[in-house]
Amino acid sequence: MRIPLRYQVSEYDCGPTSLLNALNYLFQREEISPELIRNIMLYSLDCYGSGGAPGKRGTSRMAMMFLSNWLEGVGKTGILPVESRYLSGRDVRMDAHSFLVDALHRNGVAVVRLYLDGEHYVLLTGEKEGRVYLFDPYYLPDGLAETDIENTTGHPFHYNRIVPFSYFNRETQAPYALGSEAEREAVLLFDTRTKLTEEKAIEYFI
Repeated sequence: MRIPLRYQVSEYDCGPTSLLNALNYLFQREEISPELIRNIMLYSLDCYGSGGAPGKRGTSRMAMMFLSNWLEGVGKTGILPVESRYLSGRDVRMDAHSFLVDALHRNGVAVVRLYLDGEHYVLLTGEKEGRVYLFDPYYLPDGLAETDIENTTGHPFHYNRIVPFSYFNRETQAPYALGSEAEREAVLLFDTRTKLTEEKAIEYFI
C-alpha cells in the first residue's frame, strides 16, 4: 500500500522526513522495515544548535552522505531493491542534462538541500517542461507567496509544489535556491525494479 507523504513534526527534521518520504514514494508500506526507519532517525539530526542543543541545526551533509551510502549497501544486500547515490558541488544543478533531471526522468527521486528560511531539505519527485514537482515537508497553510510557484494540497502522494527551473540554480539564499555551488548536495534514490534505462527515459520524454 502507498501512503501519503508526510510533513516534518519540528523545525529541524526536514532531512529525515524527506528521506523517509523518498522511501514512501518509491516503495509499498509493507516493504519498508523498522530498521530503515530507525537508522534514518538515529543518524540524522546530528547538528548542534546555539548553546550546544542537540539536533537544533538539523542534519549535516556528512550524515546525509553516510545514510546515502548505507541505503546503497541495503540495496546490494537484497534487503530492499533500493539504489542510492550522493551528489555534491557542481554535480548538483538543475538543467535538462543534469543528474537531478536524469534521475527524475528515470523514475527516481532526489532529496535536495536548498534554502527556504535557512537551509532545508525537500524531495523532488518529477520534472516536466522546465518545472520541478517537489514535496516540501515544511507545512505552510497558505503556501509560498511567489506567484510563479504553484502550491497544492491535491497530490499528497506525489508533490505539494511546482517550481520553475530558474529558482534552483541561484547561488543565493532565496526560497528554493540551491545556493553556493561548493555547498550543494543531493541524494538520488531509485527502486531498481522500476528504474528506467537512459534509452527508455529519453524515449518516454521525447
